[in-house]
Amino acid sequence: MLALSAGVHMALLRPVQAAEEQKAKAAQKQQEQQPPAPVEPPEEDENLKTKEYSFNPLQAQKELNIGNFYFKRGSFKAAAGRFEEAIKWNPGYADAYLRLGEAREKLGQKKEATEAYKAFLENAPDHKRAAEIKKKIGAGGKS
Repeated sequence: MLALSAGVHMALLRPVQAAEEQKAKAAQKQQEQQPPAPVEPPEEDENLKTKEYSFNPLQAQKELNIGNFYFKRGSFKAAAGRFEEAIKWNPGYADAYLRLGEAREKLGQKKEATEAYKAFLENAPDHKRAAEIKKKIGAGGKS
């Protein structure tokens, strides 16, 4: 093998470096002459998108369970939100309407509680607590 001295080695590299510099300058000039690329709109935050609901009884059950947890902890607003989610996943879910009515009642929202109780009775007229709820509604929603 031939051993090249540092000077000879550098002399061989200079034309290559000069060619690379010329390519970089040409690319920079071409880029300056082109109009700027259109700016794409920012991606939407996933949390801001409207949620699409389809019948999903398993998800409804999960939401009901989480709502029950919040209810037991005394977080009635959070519980009501979860019961509403359960109803969106399964619009005929009587237990979710019942629990929503109870949460709304605890929040002092008598009108909303009565609406939830009525929906409960529509979905489960033969439920074991139906008579109790009918009395509650008949008494003007008073506890």
